Amino acid sequence: MNAIECKNLTHYYGRKLVYENLSFNVEEGKILGLLGKNGTGKSTTINILNGFLQPKSGECLIYGENTQRLSPSTKERIGFLIEGHVQYTFMNINQIEKFYSGFYPRWNSAPYWDLMSKLKVTPGQKISTMSCGQRSQVALGLILAQDPDLLILDDFSMGLDPGYRRLFIDYLREYAKAENKTIFVTSHIIQDMERLIDDVLIMDYNRILAQQPIESFMKNFRQYNIRLAQHDTGFPQTKLAMNIERIKDTVEFYTYSDENEIKAFLNNSGISYTSFEEKKMTLEDAFIGLTSKY
Repeated sequence: MNAIECKNLTHYYGRKLVYENLSFNVEEGKILGLLGKNGTGKSTTINILNGFLQPKSGECLIYGENTQRLSPSTKERIGFLIEGHVQYTFMNINQIEKFYSGFYPRWNSAPYWDLMSKLKVTPGQKISTMSCGQRSQVALGLILAQDPDLLILDDFSMGLDPGYRRLFIDYLREYAKAENKTIFVTSHIIQDMERLIDDVLIMDYNRILAQQPIESFMKNFRQYNIRLAQHDTGFPQTKLAMNIERIKDTVEFYTYSDENEIKAFLNNSGISYTSFEEKKMTLEDAFIGLTSKY
């Protein structure tokens, strides 16, 4: 069963098309990461999911209900973290937990205090004295304590240093799998997503470039580095390539095709080369390769 179903979403800002006929699902119990460059519609999608923005056409459903008309019982199942981590900074971490708990019938403080213990902060420490990264962890802990079935996290790792990011990512994945939570997440720090997500959705301007399990994407999307025999050799376009980047006599060839197919293309095109190697990619490498460097 799907926690989220978005069907044929089309949206404009004025005359500018954000995307057209965007469709995707998030299966219950899965963690989906939405990746895209600035301006490709990540925040727009988040705002449509949360009912803050109505698309020009199409619809999004959460647990079968249109996101523009969610019932109170369905809203109770959703935890939402917006970019910026708004806090009541005059409170300490004990006061803010008690304050929030009064608004959520399903409140479970255990994940909050578990995360606070990992941060090594004292119950009396004020939010105002914390670093940006610590404040964001307090916000995330409060989301977990709401005990939502679906977490929608927009750029959740903003302000976190590498150690805190690793701590929270590992904690979040373990928590989600143990409690069968569904997560829809965006982040500008793509290397974090590789450790966290089950499925990846990569958006470009006006279209989807990839939508599949992260394991399949990383296995099937490839980068071949081809060093041309002559510097002035032209390189033809081909449907085999999702993207081609060239620096002098080296071609970075990004594709879903295997080595034999690419070498056959080179031979049939009369392209001579002195070396041909497959480069092992991280998710960040693959993202840049698919969306282009600029």
